[in-house]
Amino acid sequence: MTANTGTAVPTTTAFVRGHRRTGSDVQFIERTRQDAQQSMGKELQKLILTAPTSQQDLARTELAGFEQLFGRYLQETGPSVLWDKIKLLPEGGHLNRTHGTDVPLVLMNSFNTDEDTLKVLQRYGKLQLQIHTFNQSRYPRINRESLLPIGNSFTSDNTESWYPPGHGDVYQSLVNSGLLKQFLDSGKKYVFISNIDNLGATVDLNILNFLMEQEQPPEFVMEVTDKTRADVKGGTLVEYEGKLRLLEIAQVPKEHVDEFKSVSKFKIFNTNNLWISLDAIKRVTDDQSLHMEIIVNPKTLDNGVNVIQLETAVGAAIKSFEGAMGINVPRRRFLPVKTTSDLLIVMSNLYSLHTGALQMNPKRSFPQGPLVKLGSHFSKVKDYLSRFSSIPDMLELDHLTVSGDVTFGKNVSLKGTVIIIANHGDRIDIPAGALLENKIVSGNLRILDH
Repeated sequence: MTANTGTAVPTTTAFVRGHRRTGSDVQFIERTRQDAQQSMGKELQKLILTAPTSQQDLARTELAGFEQLFGRYLQETGPSVLWDKIKLLPEGGHLNRTHGTDVPLVLMNSFNTDEDTLKVLQRYGKLQLQIHTFNQSRYPRINRESLLPIGNSFTSDNTESWYPPGHGDVYQSLVNSGLLKQFLDSGKKYVFISNIDNLGATVDLNILNFLMEQEQPPEFVMEVTDKTRADVKGGTLVEYEGKLRLLEIAQVPKEHVDEFKSVSKFKIFNTNNLWISLDAIKRVTDDQSLHMEIIVNPKTLDNGVNVIQLETAVGAAIKSFEGAMGINVPRRRFLPVKTTSDLLIVMSNLYSLHTGALQMNPKRSFPQGPLVKLGSHFSKVKDYLSRFSSIPDMLELDHLTVSGDVTFGKNVSLKGTVIIIANHGDRIDIPAGALLENKIVSGNLRILDH
């Protein structure tokens, strides 16, 4: 049996997750799958009828995508890749005002972020810039035991019953919003997609010109960059059965995980900066040839119910497009800010803003930024900001670890490797103007205001 074919096994025996099955076993498994699919279909129809009449068409469209994803989840078993088939790739290598163009900014929200995003965008109403927003689909969380939705109403205010299904939903949601047709009708050819937290992701005219100059331009380009030890879990591009494929750690057999993490073997990773043909998106969504591996995300709700979310990743669709390729880009195009540790780096004198893009300070001796690990006292942005009277000088910093109740005075300089640890019940106040170079600070240091 070949994994991920999406078809029933026509033989009398099959191997499912490594176990040999008899013909009766296969029939039982297939009947169970059909029952689960039919039960889910009935529950989804009930949910659609709970939506207001004006929203039922939208609900039907969104849940059709979920039903298809759920069917694949029931059908597909075993690993999504066979390790021996993986081949490494060969070695290789503000916009509108400047160029008089009208490139729109498009933000994909979920039902969790839409309202807050619209509030923020009100501040930029006077800018000469088209800003579009659209929502990704809203899928029902599935009870892990019954394999049925935990919600009973499409309009329920109980947001725990629903989830946004990952950024792989961007393709169908772009179609459902009407924006794909609008952009195609206006003559647009490509969309540049990136994670909103990647502050290094800007429109690179070198890549755009490359696309436009090709006689047969690729339908899909993924920006990759050199892997460091901080990126060992990131997805990488490989060749698989003659096509480019994004290999994520979740797809790797356990016995090969250490091999996958090897910086010497898998040297690049996916930045999730993607250039995709709009015509091609229309084609693969129209003919339903878009295929992305299912990410099963288990969660336990506050009420103790165990649920699963079926998600997909946007880059996994690379194998569904013609002429897809990866381009190795400088590390500066991958600058994600997911934690306050990341935020400290970009707020410091290591970076400055030039024409809408963050650039590393040329006085920095090394091309990479420092490794920064801030403890739980800094995890919330409000707490993080309250602990710095000013952002330290970090131009010559290699490594910073801070744990416990620690505050920083004004004009502190950090160089080399600095470790600051305040044990439980202790507090450390780094005094204003302090220079810490290759230092370990621990214990208790309290500076009182006068």
